Amino acid sequence: MRLYIRAMSALVIENLHKSFDGVPAVKGVSFTIHKGEIFGLLGPNGAGKSTTINMIAGVVRLGSGSITAFGYDNQRDYRYTRRMLGVVHQEIVIDNFFTVDQALQLHAGYYGVKDDPAWRQLLIERLGLKPHLDKVMLKLSGGLKRRFMIAKALIHRPKLLLLDEPTAGVDVELRHGLWEFVREINRQGTTILLTTHYLEEAEQMCDRIAIMNHGELIALEETQKLIRRLSNRQLRLWLEEPLLKTPASLEPYAPKLIEDGNVLLLSLPAGEGAGNVLIQLTELGLKIQDVETDQSSLEDVFIHLTGMNGGVNGHHSR
Repeated sequence: MRLYIRAMSALVIENLHKSFDGVPAVKGVSFTIHKGEIFGLLGPNGAGKSTTINMIAGVVRLGSGSITAFGYDNQRDYRYTRRMLGVVHQEIVIDNFFTVDQALQLHAGYYGVKDDPAWRQLLIERLGLKPHLDKVMLKLSGGLKRRFMIAKALIHRPKLLLLDEPTAGVDVELRHGLWEFVREINRQGTTILLTTHYLEEAEQMCDRIAIMNHGELIALEETQKLIRRLSNRQLRLWLEEPLLKTPASLEPYAPKLIEDGNVLLLSLPAGEGAGNVLIQLTELGLKIQDVETDQSSLEDVFIHLTGMNGGVNGHHSR
């Protein structure tokens, strides 16, 4: 059964460990990525995400455990697995003295793949590199270097694309264009593993999300199920008549009156629907004009799970 799961999955990670100078960076991490999905790996700085990505990519040795890509062990069958993977590292990695055009023509050959001019031109056009083909890497801006790295990672048509903070330091226009392109290649069959600073991107892009903290996996679930399971929804109720104080029976919902008692705020515990509290409100004789619900975002879930109450400015997950 385990052999079947490995063969039918894009990536299977089992009991992965890694330490640096005796300090654990990754502690017993296991997860499976299905073929064709967009999978998010999130966590604060030092959580072990980039170390995990680098072990998958084969640039960092495994401490222990195993990594299987499309049925091939990334240690024993590294020639196969590296050909199947495309990697955009968090750090800028470029060939300083080649032009953009030269580097892209050469790079597919590193994987034993013949250059495909039509595919190369498509990447150049979609990533906005056409005006910069004759420039050497040293002359590129940070955003253009990032675009080149994405093109380089895709040049050999990998089956699994690893994106480690691919939009760090790039402008909003490129971010939107990149995600549109990522969705397109995903629809065509490429599996995506994504880490990102931008939690709203993960929420919009990812089918499932794993969250790491202190080297361990602390959550792994379908994105919307994770948000629903761990979110604290808030009910906002507009009352026909103002309340002077909240009824004692509503205390479990942390009631709060605003707008001179005309609006009642109630917090629903994680996993609880609004039905029970609405029945209570009816039994109390409260007349309600309107109801609105606010559900937590992935960012709220992330902060709850990792214990971060600072350093997240609406976007950052590392």
